[in-house]
Amino acid sequence: MITVKKIAKVILRLVLGLVAFVLLYLLSAFLFSIWTVKKEAETSNDVAIYILTNGDHTDIVVPVKNDIADWSKEISYENTVSRDTTGKYLAIGWGDKGFYLSTPTWADLKFSTAFKAAFALSTSAIHATYYQTMPESNDCKKIMISNKQYKRLVAFVDSSFRRDAKGKVINIKTNANYDKNDAFYEAKRKYNIFYTCNTWANNALKASGQTACVWTPFDRGIFYHYK
Repeated sequence: MITVKKIAKVILRLVLGLVAFVLLYLLSAFLFSIWTVKKEAETSNDVAIYILTNGDHTDIVVPVKNDIADWSKEISYENTVSRDTTGKYLAIGWGDKGFYLSTPTWADLKFSTAFKAAFALSTSAIHATYYQTMPESNDCKKIMISNKQYKRLVAFVDSSFRRDAKGKVINIKTNANYDKNDAFYEAKRKYNIFYTCNTWANNALKASGQTACVWTPFDRGIFYHYK
């Protein structure tokens, strides 16, 4: 016979299990965030890239055009509201599609959106924003990398886009733009608590041989190494 006491014990165990999981998750995030993956040694400084955070989410910022890549060919200016072709920098971020399109601020966050994102029940998207300038600050760090490293970064980012049958990136038609110079694109892989937008950005740095951490779900894990 199920009694109130037995039910209470089950609930208590569930609560304690959840608390233990959260504490273990946060402890792992802290330890793996401060564990440094060192930058490749003896490389040239050919291309300036940036890491940019809004306080929660990290973007990788690249030059719109150079001898290696012209991002505007696929990430078209025409897909932005302004259609302004003067942007010199392109900030690229990966994340949960639901978060991107329905949560412009934390005040707009719904439980259903957070739940789907946390447990990989949604799809992902790439958010691309054009900038004319990229001033350095505590939230924007400049990193000089070699041409070979930049090619690897380009390949990593390029592989994150989901493409149509013709091999073209898929622009998401939406009115949820953050400003007049951004657009959204369909992406591969699913967001979850172990692979977040910041995990993606950290992996982009590792793919291009830059200072990073072993693993982080938070932007602080990345920027800790660029103080």
